[in-house]
Amino acid sequence: MTELARLKFYATQPHACSYLPDEQATTLFLDPSQPMDVQVYAELSEMGFRRSGDHLYRPHCQQCSACVPARIPATQFNPSRQQRRILKRNQDIQVRLVRPAFTEEYYALYARYIEQRHADGDMHPPSREQFSTFLVRDLTFSRFYEFRLDSQLLAIAVTDVLPNGLSAVYTFYEPSEERRSLGRFAILWQIAEAARLELHAVYLGYWIKSCRKMSYKTEYRPIELFANQRWTSLN
Repeated sequence: MTELARLKFYATQPHACSYLPDEQATTLFLDPSQPMDVQVYAELSEMGFRRSGDHLYRPHCQQCSACVPARIPATQFNPSRQQRRILKRNQDIQVRLVRPAFTEEYYALYARYIEQRHADGDMHPPSREQFSTFLVRDLTFSRFYEFRLDSQLLAIAVTDVLPNGLSAVYTFYEPSEERRSLGRFAILWQIAEAARLELHAVYLGYWIKSCRKMSYKTEYRPIELFANQRWTSLN
């Protein structure tokens, strides 16, 4: 019996879907008493699981399969003309790896981002407790990547470094710097970093074809989608 076969999982009761109106969602969670082992996490990521705070989860809806796990194979990635422009536009940004932590600087940026970009979402209104519970976890594989222009903090990419790739947990950025396309730049940077570290992929979470807010994910090619228990390349 494999390590994964011994794990316990729990499904939630149906609840309102965060992405598709009028849909009910069910979420499958790894037993929270299970230690957050990086190897188990990596193996579960191959099966479409994601991390939120201290929990590993994936959608488990009976009547809907719209949420499709997506990842970018780092060494095969070929930036488009628009993505090359984004990279050039942000050449003046410095990126620094730090341990996850709560600071007023980080939280102020997070709060501005939620208020201005996601006021219609289930993370609004932002709070210090929400920020800490969701993003500031004492996990050996979790990283904050700071994106700065001189001393100004422009973005934070919360990223898990796994044996099989980088998992892009969450990125928040300065909403007033729209011209820089900081969200897209953070993904491009993580793809390059995964290739530098000789890791297979950047895991982008879930893609929903009919959800406009998720359409940006398929801009990165090739992209691999997990369906019918296998990853398939969409070139």
